[in-house]
Amino acid sequence: MKDRATAGTGAVGAAREREPRGREPQRRRASAAALARALLIATGLLTVYYLLPLDGRLSSGASVVLVCGLLLVVVVFWWEVRAIVDSPWPRLKAVEALATTLALFLLLFATAYFLLEHTTPGSFSEPLTKTDSLYFTLTTFTTVGYGDIAARSQTGRVITMVQMLGGLLLVGVAAKILAGAVQAGLRRQGREPTDDFPRGRRAER
Repeated sequence: MKDRATAGTGAVGAAREREPRGREPQRRRASAAALARALLIATGLLTVYYLLPLDGRLSSGASVVLVCGLLLVVVVFWWEVRAIVDSPWPRLKAVEALATTLALFLLLFATAYFLLEHTTPGSFSEPLTKTDSLYFTLTTFTTVGYGDIAARSQTGRVITMVQMLGGLLLVGVAAKILAGAVQAGLRRQGREPTDDFPRGRRAER
């Protein structure tokens, strides 16, 4: 009886040893797929930004474009949060969600700045191309603020302040929501928070 119990315990232990090894190739494939999707989404959004004709009819109402765009960002973010909870790899899905939301957020404000400069020339310290608008958006988001491009009009400064506040919310509140969604997804599957990490890291912890 003792030998059978020992054998049974050994079989369970062997099964537990095999399970993480079986998950490791899946985790690597899922990581590569998540990274590829994030890059494709960011590249696609950037391509649309440069190819979309933002002159003529579309260049009217930068504020309307901004409001509608922010609503779209919220909808996309909420959809991504729900997808994280249902994903078999919540951590990887959270990285993909953050990349998608961040790219959409930055390109939205770059579009707003470009439209504002073309509908109201002189809103900024120099005329803005699409690249200049994206550059100004990134320097504002990263709080670098070189000062070579600055908002001069009241509308331009209001939009810039909205971006500053939105960036703080994205870094703070949105990141916390994503972390909560990851934990909810792991609990839903009955997994530990470290299950998405390689065995070596789990052993170290």
